Amino acid sequence: MSMIFGVPLAVLSGQLLIGIINGAFYALLSLGLAVIFGLLKIINFAHGAMYMLGAMVTVLMFDALGVNYWVALFLAPLVVGAFGVLIEYFLLRRIAGQDHIYSLLLTFGAALIIQGVLVNIFGVSGLRYTMPDMFKGGVNLGFMFLPYYRAWVIVAALVVCFGTWFVIEKTKLGSYLRAGTEDSQLMQGFGINVPLLISLTYGFGVALAAFAGVLAAPIYSVTPVMGSSILIVVFAVVVIGGMGSIGGAIITGILMGVIEGLTKTFYPPASSAVIFLVMVLVLMFRPSGLFGKEA
Repeated sequence: MSMIFGVPLAVLSGQLLIGIINGAFYALLSLGLAVIFGLLKIINFAHGAMYMLGAMVTVLMFDALGVNYWVALFLAPLVVGAFGVLIEYFLLRRIAGQDHIYSLLLTFGAALIIQGVLVNIFGVSGLRYTMPDMFKGGVNLGFMFLPYYRAWVIVAALVVCFGTWFVIEKTKLGSYLRAGTEDSQLMQGFGINVPLLISLTYGFGVALAAFAGVLAAPIYSVTPVMGSSILIVVFAVVVIGGMGSIGGAIITGILMGVIEGLTKTFYPPASSAVIFLVMVLVLMFRPSGLFGKEA
């Protein structure tokens, strides 16, 4: 059996695959946070709850309405995104222009309320979502076995991440979004409905988290507390990439997933802390993040 630094190739490849899958989730969730902070300057601590809602809505749609995976993949982010629009309109708009700490506290409180309500209804035991039949099984690559669904998660996450980056950075719509948040009065003078633009941007950011939740539903146990455990890691990823950096969130998310996977292979006790160690080092030597703009 082939060995690399004393580790069997199959084991190393398997951990790398897990790392890339985790990195795909980190990238999607970090991207949503970066969109919301970069364009709206809102520190969205409800992001983990929106990821959880995406998975929960998928399971509930299937159980109650018989909605299949492909419909849920489109519909669940829309439902959660619409919920995000309501949060922005009724809550976040009231503190627009205030210090960042207010949005952090408000969204943190909203996340606790959402999680508490769902725990009261469903408990903390995991709900199951059956993987679509077409994704059952996998392919033997010789050095490892690649499950079809894991491959789909990686491809879907990368396509959505790249598409979001392209729209925001390279299209006229993206320029409207950036201009509307930087100089709202000027854009309103050109007839752009800036408050609606802000609501839709926030809704889109949380819809990205919900999309990650739909992808996660067939892999992980779906519980009302599943978002709280991943949120702190995702915030660390965003800080490493640079707060508000769209491209940085995507690249750093994948990279941190791979680093985490490699750490699990060579020194498992450090795997849960390695991302935070990287964050500390980045903050020491480049406080704006790897891809952030220096103040």
